Amino acid sequence: MVKINKKKYWIVFLVVIIILPILYVQINKIAYANRVSDYLIEEKDYKKEEIKSIEGIWGKKMPSFYVAVIFKDEPNIEYTYFAHGKVRQFEFRTIDGTTVTIDELENYESFL
Repeated sequence: MVKINKKKYWIVFLVVIIILPILYVQINKIAYANRVSDYLIEEKDYKKEEIKSIEGIWGKKMPSFYVAVIFKDEPNIEYTYFAHGKVRQFEFRTIDGTTVTIDELENYESFL
């Protein structure tokens, strides 16, 4: 009969319980950011040089994953994209809290 070391079993169990959720979140953040990046470059014809940052984010609200994009020509505006089905720009916000109108935005896409 094989004797199982209970201490090793619990260590492996805890590592799996802790590591798997972290990996799940990190992999999804990267995957969503890549989908949005591909969308912007391949479908919207942006050049990589025009994009300041693309960051996959795990949020507390639904949907859990979204992507924040900042373009170089609008460094004070953060656009939110969802990439769960078709990639869509959902909203925007100013980083410094100032107010802008849609007409002032260079990279705004209507999600309707």
